[in-house]
Amino acid sequence: MKDTIIGEFEELNVVAEDNAKARSVYDKGRFGEPNRGKFRYSLAEALFLIEKGLMKVLDGRKKEISEASFIRKAKKLELKFLIKYGAYKDMRSRGYIVKTALKFGADFRIYDRGVKPGEDHAKWVLYAVHESEGFSWQEFSAKNRVAHSTKKNLLIAIIDDEGDVTYYHIEWKRP
Repeated sequence: MKDTIIGEFEELNVVAEDNAKARSVYDKGRFGEPNRGKFRYSLAEALFLIEKGLMKVLDGRKKEISEASFIRKAKKLELKFLIKYGAYKDMRSRGYIVKTALKFGADFRIYDRGVKPGEDHAKWVLYAVHESEGFSWQEFSAKNRVAHSTKKNLLIAIIDDEGDVTYYHIEWKRP
């Protein structure tokens, strides 16, 4: 377990000690957020790292939980976890840095390739929806206003039943 990050659930996150492995994974891909001697990972970040073999998550008895158990717990904690995770995993697999965007009312902030959080701002705010979902023009307008007011572009990720993701990039244009 020395070559993996060891995390535990804490509210809606996974928390791990700030050690050489956590620091290395952070430095390479900006996974997690360092804070007071620990790293805090979103549920999507944690699952991605679990799938890559870089993280193990322990339960309250310090016993490793399986990937399936992690997903079950995450689905209870986050309403649309698998939909959001589909978009997260796809963007990360394409080389983008993806961070939560709760303060923007969105699912994620997306940083352009090569840009690290703290060095520059996110280029997009992303909302993930299942292909069977819909939203009103008012909801669409609200999402677009949030993106515009934060100087970001709006990215809508549509996830189908097979897990494929289609993106719609929306930006303001002046006539």
